[in-house]
Amino acid sequence: MSDQADISLTSSSVGEAKNIPPYPGPNKMRDCYCTVNLDQEEVFRTKIIEKSLCPFYGEDFYCEIPRNFRHLSFYIFDRDVFRRDSSIGKVAVKKEDLQKYHGKDTWFQLQPVSADSEVQGKVHLELRLSEVITDSGVVLLECQGLPIVNGQCDPYAAVSLLGPSRSEAKKTKVKRKTNNPQFDEVFYFEVRIFTQKRTQVLTCLFLFLRVDLWNASNLKFGDEFLGGVRVPLKVLGQAGVHDAWYFLQPRENGNKSVKADELGSLRLNIVYTEDHVFPSERYSPLTDLLLQSAQVEPVSASAAHILGEVCREKQEAAVPLVRLFLHYGKIVPFVSAIAHAEINRTQDPNTIFRGNSLTSKCIDETMKLAGMHYLQVTLKPIIDEICTEHKSCEIDPVKLKESENLETNRENLRQYVDRIFNVITTSGVRCPTVMCDIFFSLRESAASRFQVDQDVRYTAVSSFIFLRFFAPAILSPNLFQLRPHHPVSLCSKFFIFSQTSLPHSESYMAAFYDYFNEQKYADAVKNFFTPNPCFSPSFSPSYLLFTTLISLRFMIKRAQGRNRFGMKNFKKRWFRLTNHEFTYHKTKGEGALCRIPIENILAVERLEEESFKMKNMFQVIQPERALYIQANNCVEARDWIDILTKVSQCNRKRLSTYHPSAYLNGHWLCCKQSIDSAPGCTPCTGGLPANIQLDIDGDRETERIYSLFSTYMSKLVKMQEACGSKSVYDGPEQEEYSTFVIDDPQETYKTLKQIVSAVLEHEGHVFSSVMKGHSTTQLNDVPSLMKYVGKKLIIS
Repeated sequence: MSDQADISLTSSSVGEAKNIPPYPGPNKMRDCYCTVNLDQEEVFRTKIIEKSLCPFYGEDFYCEIPRNFRHLSFYIFDRDVFRRDSSIGKVAVKKEDLQKYHGKDTWFQLQPVSADSEVQGKVHLELRLSEVITDSGVVLLECQGLPIVNGQCDPYAAVSLLGPSRSEAKKTKVKRKTNNPQFDEVFYFEVRIFTQKRTQVLTCLFLFLRVDLWNASNLKFGDEFLGGVRVPLKVLGQAGVHDAWYFLQPRENGNKSVKADELGSLRLNIVYTEDHVFPSERYSPLTDLLLQSAQVEPVSASAAHILGEVCREKQEAAVPLVRLFLHYGKIVPFVSAIAHAEINRTQDPNTIFRGNSLTSKCIDETMKLAGMHYLQVTLKPIIDEICTEHKSCEIDPVKLKESENLETNRENLRQYVDRIFNVITTSGVRCPTVMCDIFFSLRESAASRFQVDQDVRYTAVSSFIFLRFFAPAILSPNLFQLRPHHPVSLCSKFFIFSQTSLPHSESYMAAFYDYFNEQKYADAVKNFFTPNPCFSPSFSPSYLLFTTLISLRFMIKRAQGRNRFGMKNFKKRWFRLTNHEFTYHKTKGEGALCRIPIENILAVERLEEESFKMKNMFQVIQPERALYIQANNCVEARDWIDILTKVSQCNRKRLSTYHPSAYLNGHWLCCKQSIDSAPGCTPCTGGLPANIQLDIDGDRETERIYSLFSTYMSKLVKMQEACGSKSVYDGPEQEEYSTFVIDDPQETYKTLKQIVSAVLEHEGHVFSSVMKGHSTTQLNDVPSLMKYVGKKLIIS
């Protein structure tokens, strides 16, 4: 990897605000939300807290930011249903000041917000002064990093020469849809000069060049000010030439005078760190040690498990560990190992994975990374539909409006919950392979540990897939890219959904809860998991011991070998898919005319319409030929591609390329090759990306783990002492060491010794590289010795 800068922005709870100024009217309360901005770019928005002057948010946020910024800003807005939301105040922290607040829980005083003061970006100017008018002028070259205003940026510049008794203004052309415009325009201004002792002297030393950037707006409010600069002409000096970049500045008198204590305050916790990533060979010792964790007996003596034991929060360890194991394709055996160990330590089946253990945090993080596309495919259509309909779903009699009917609202909510429950419980075939494999492992471990409890194989997994995967996405769809912002109406619509598997706490919820407590909903959950091949491991053929019917449908297929009147014909057939094979029949219930074993499916792709002048076609590619099928509509075609891809994605001989068109008249229509067995000309899409390809740098994750081990070195030493104590004494463990899980003191001590050695060796390399490259110990001075410097910003 080449040198680069990566910035990560993470928020684990955007805190709370207090003493917000009351609304000027009979109703003093406000409906407030908070946004997080890098300069003027909004990167996160909290939910709206209604009717409060001291809103509590406490929302998690994480985002990778691959660019520099000047200010990290937080804005408090008051929602207005009929007009544009109004800003109440802001907290802006300069990038260089972030270290001042590192790891500190801090109350920040809200500052006033003015449209004229909210600027970002910079402008590149070139000034020339000459006795020849055509050689003089102001060259406006370009701008960078202008803000996006209301989803667009159509900038232009106004260039003025200001001074006593003169004011000349000229404008550039408008550059559409860009926040990095290239102007390259020259403006000429006549300036009187006289020569004295070969020196050009301005008749007035108080001339200024002013450049104002504007966003051309179609709104009735007029164009919007983006920022400006004032450059005194004296910067030309004797050379008469000046070329420089300038940061845009706010307009003068942009802020109104507001007392410091009038706007309230906002509580934040900011953590700012930097990852200095070295070449891969520096990380091999610790990387190898970590990746062997799943094979260590017991797993509690492994390097990865030890990291979870010494970190203050399990989440600290889970994030880099999951990303590292995903990068190397070893997440399933690792999570399976630590989950198996935790289940064996659990005494009551009702308490499996109920705590914030390393296992639960790792599974949560895996679902977050690998399951994002699955969430969007499953939930986004129905959530978008609900947001568009705006049906009232309030069933609390106290909150019911006069114009609303309780029974109507209850029916609206019941239908929404029913539909969401249905799309989730029928989505198993789209679940990413890595999640399916982990869930299968959890089921088998739980069933083996608690053989008397017949439902434990479902409850051990359902808490993850429903309560910790789908429910958070429904409650906060903006955090999972399902909606651009947090929809207020969704809270009341969907909150009941996450409660359907929990005891109701309000009396008005009792009847609603009972409705979803029927047996058919429990059966739907069980059918979601078994006997579904999607929740059997891809590394084991155990699910083939039974036959699972996955899908049945009438479709039209093209004959694979028989000719009729000189051309291959199309017939309507009954298609049947199980976990063993894909077959078609003349009619429902008759014997199969063709059987395609699942292991013979090499790819499933769309077929271009030009092949047979027919829409909604797809192809099931086999070793000898391709079966061309026409679905009844585009949705059905997509579903069949998804399902067939899912059940065959673990086939070892799957193709990497295919022909998007058919082989007709002696050649492929797509690439014109004449050989029917010619390799494909287009990369396979693979349907839904069940095995998500994540953009993860394994070295960077190992560097983060190094940093964690280094930070908690004192705990590593204490854990070594605990191993010695357990090894020497057969009596009860000492209280000061009871916080560590140590099943095998000797193996744990051996691993700890390797960890400490690897960390100290790496720190020695860092110091040696710094001293060798420069005469300073500042890591920022030696980027050439590293792969890149990645910056991580955590806000809570």
